[in-house]
Amino acid sequence: AGSDEVKERLKALGADEVFTESQLEVKNVKSLLSNIPEPALGLNCVGGHAASLVLKFLRQGGTMVTYGGMSKKPVTVSTSSFIFKDLSLRGFWLQKWLSADKAKECRDMVDYLLRLAQERKLKYEMELVPFDKFHSALEKALGKHGSQPKQAEMTVVLSGSPRFGQGGESSQRVFGS
Repeated sequence: AGSDEVKERLKALGADEVFTESQLEVKNVKSLLSNIPEPALGLNCVGGHAASLVLKFLRQGGTMVTYGGMSKKPVTVSTSSFIFKDLSLRGFWLQKWLSADKAKECRDMVDYLLRLAQERKLKYEMELVPFDKFHSALEKALGKHGSQPKQAEMTVVLSGSPRFGQGGESSQRVFGS
């Protein structure tokens, strides 16, 4: 899918604004973002240059949480970002969190997310794949299929799952890579 198509899909899911990495690298980027509050939280699953861009736009005292490293490049931060913007960096490893006696917290979180989906406040996108084509679905989920191998999409193998419609509002501003 092209970047315009992805932008439209993200807006349909509730995003207020969507920018590509190349849009954020132009010289007049501050004017492009002038009407948008600086985010307090940045989510990073890519690393490398994309993570540096996330950090660049965080507000004073902002935090970036890294939970993946698809680019296999290190996260680098300028000393001035730490000193003058007072940024914080955090790491999150789901497997460790789940194995740290967090079964009840995990169950509560899943119940909460399911409630949001039932109330149509949490939107998601899925693709129904016939069971006899499950190999194709697995390849896509593992990043071995498609023009962008590291797709952030949910692939559903079994059919019959409900597709939730529009609804719900989100006011949290999060910036991610």
